[in-house]
Amino acid sequence: MAVPKITPEERAKALQKAQQVRKDRAALREKMKAGAMTMKDVIDKKDDDIVGGMRVKYVLESLPGIGKVRAKELMDRIGIDENRKIKGLGSRQEAALLEYLK
Repeated sequence: MAVPKITPEERAKALQKAQQVRKDRAALREKMKAGAMTMKDVIDKKDDDIVGGMRVKYVLESLPGIGKVRAKELMDRIGIDENRKIKGLGSRQEAALLEYLK
């Protein structure tokens, strides 16, 4: 499949949008690290494009007390794929995550 040709203006606009998404996601992760936002808050916002596109692994790692190893163990225990995004979580997976994180 050929790469679509875009104008320099379209490229600049896409880069600006991607940069804004990264900033918004970083701000969300900082709120989680500070304890101002919980996993329930994130799951409630899963229809938002910014939140829904985040990987579950990175969101879990943003919670206080959960690092890479603990996040992986939790995801393995619940049956969440390593590359799963927030918007792709099933209702049982959401419930299991929230139950564990109480």
